[in-house]
Amino acid sequence: MNEEFKKPYNPVEQEDAIYQKWEESGFFNPDVCIKENVTKSDADYFSIVLPPPNVTGTLHMGSAFMLAIEDIMVRYNRMLGKKTLWIPGTDHAAIATQSKVEKIIQKKEGKNRHDLGREEFLKRVEKFALENHDTIIMQMKKMGCSLDWSREAFTLDKQRNLAVKTVFKKMYDDGLIYRGYKVVNWDPKGQTTISDDEIVYEERKATMYTFKYSKDFPIAISTTRPETKVGDTAVAVNPEDERYKQYVGKTFEVSDFAGEKLSIKVIADKEVDPEFGTGALGVTPAHSQIDWEIAQRHVLPLKPVINEYARMSVESSLLKDKKVTEARELVVQWLRDNKLMQEEKEISQNISTAERTGGIIEPLPKLQWFIDVNKEFSQNGKQVTLKKLMLSVIEDKTINIIPERFEKEYVHWITNLKDWCISRQIWYGHRIPVWYKNDEVYCGVEAPQGNDWEQDADTLDTWFSSGLWTFSVLGWPEQTEDLKNYHPTTVLETGYDILFFWVARMILMSTYALGEIPFKNVYLHGLVRDNQGRKISKSLGNNVDPVDVIAKYGADAVRMALIVGTGPGNDSKISEEKFKAYKHFANKIWNITRFILENNPEIKSDSKIATRNEVYKKYIDDFKVLTKDITIDIENYRFYMAAEKLYHYTWHTFADIIIEESKEKLKSSESSEETQNMLGFLLKEQLKLLHPFMPFITEKIWSALPNSKNMLMVEKWPTN
Repeated sequence: MNEEFKKPYNPVEQEDAIYQKWEESGFFNPDVCIKENVTKSDADYFSIVLPPPNVTGTLHMGSAFMLAIEDIMVRYNRMLGKKTLWIPGTDHAAIATQSKVEKIIQKKEGKNRHDLGREEFLKRVEKFALENHDTIIMQMKKMGCSLDWSREAFTLDKQRNLAVKTVFKKMYDDGLIYRGYKVVNWDPKGQTTISDDEIVYEERKATMYTFKYSKDFPIAISTTRPETKVGDTAVAVNPEDERYKQYVGKTFEVSDFAGEKLSIKVIADKEVDPEFGTGALGVTPAHSQIDWEIAQRHVLPLKPVINEYARMSVESSLLKDKKVTEARELVVQWLRDNKLMQEEKEISQNISTAERTGGIIEPLPKLQWFIDVNKEFSQNGKQVTLKKLMLSVIEDKTINIIPERFEKEYVHWITNLKDWCISRQIWYGHRIPVWYKNDEVYCGVEAPQGNDWEQDADTLDTWFSSGLWTFSVLGWPEQTEDLKNYHPTTVLETGYDILFFWVARMILMSTYALGEIPFKNVYLHGLVRDNQGRKISKSLGNNVDPVDVIAKYGADAVRMALIVGTGPGNDSKISEEKFKAYKHFANKIWNITRFILENNPEIKSDSKIATRNEVYKKYIDDFKVLTKDITIDIENYRFYMAAEKLYHYTWHTFADIIIEESKEKLKSSESSEETQNMLGFLLKEQLKLLHPFMPFITEKIWSALPNSKNMLMVEKWPTN
């Protein structure tokens, strides 16, 4: 018996060496598998892209959960003999990364990016991103991820930049990308627009103020932001509200509202809720997304009164240049002094803040770049829109979302989708490929010829480049063999919290640029929470570094603890006790192997010899049923059920019953050969089934078994 089995299994001593052997074999690369005849060149394929982690820091337990699920899929399909490709990569995460570097420079040097200049600042950001990249790759390897590192990509590398510029130009030429003046989410702290997904809503106490614009104004309104009311151009009421019908269509001049003159038109709009507040809405087109839309429907004038630094941009001496918070108090006091205030009521309110800077979001009208999701264009002889493309592939089940309940949410969200603001006022990222000279505008993959052209200073929303991920990593816009062999990808696995922000945008980009879906299935996992059910976060101090837990319990234990008990789309809890339990399970598998090797040194595993015994025949038949069940569970993305069944079979059936009952038989000369072959067969087949879930210990055991020719990772999956 191998000397190693005489002592307990220590994952810390083994896992790095095992991973190194996997890498050296080259089997993470499907081309090597084909070359070594592990996989046939004409075999079915399985491909998946890694959701690229942001190069802003280290991975967390939610990332480890994602990696475990994806590696299970990949290892299972590789063992099925499919051409299996799992592409790694990282995301430049423009706003998040730039924000972190700016904070570091400010803290250490007391400087900002403008002090350094664009070129020097970008060098600092790239250095920071590279350092974090190396840490992230190390974490993935610690988790046992069988990624094809030869195909690693970065959302801001040369190949991805070419893909970004190619798609941008195509959309621009098709009239789907335009530059327009609209209300956007503005972060005064970060001095940039941000997307909806970069907003964090914080519940805070606020005051709902109810007042009139003037003593002779006939309608009272309610708001938590009275300082914005100096920018009102209308009051909207529901057309069915009898209280206000007599005023609809009339315009009222307000000579003095906190030092400003107002011209307020009363309009009827069916979107106004007559039950909320007074049933009348003060419309501020320049500082509210909802009000902007109302203004577009009713052709209302725009009156901006807040600037990019969250200060009042009005002429009145009362409010001019005041911070919005100061202006609020001044307007409130003015309303009280002029006896216009009717009610002040304390409420709880969700405040929009920027995730990366903590700045309170100001809706501001800005000249920005947008993608038009409703404009018709021609594709394959049909008139379509981006929104229709995004909806049709879900509605006709060309793409399946797992669990299915998220399909309704997706359809609802896309149905109400607005044009996507894609420009950002930051330096780190893909620069918008548009140049200006006098009144000329040029869009191209390459810069225009000639002098005096000035490139647009803005960069693109990170989701623009990550939206191209499934095909840009395969070499597009070149028509590569990888693109031909592995696209559409088989499945996308990611968290349900970015269904709309990433998954939907990948569907948009792929159906537009390639005319095909980016993936056939979407598997959504839930959030990882602590044992009290709280979301993992740095502020709560409950964040756990997967590498620290792996050092204590081993990667196999971490993987099983994350997988067991967690179905698709459901949040999960982690705890020290769960990690301990699966470390014990790994030790159990090790001890089972040691016992079998002691009594069957050659690991005889001929099932034909074993099934001469009727009891053993039933054991093997039952195991074949289990194998079928496990296979069906994995095929249907029920990884938690497959893992739990394997755990219970290995511990409670194989160890507690079959091995215990075989101990006496092994001493008998009449039945020992049958018993040896039965135990050897069941051990080897179990190792194969366990391998996708617990790759390190199963590979270690397999390599120590007599007559093991291949690595376990490329052994064939058991079939009946």
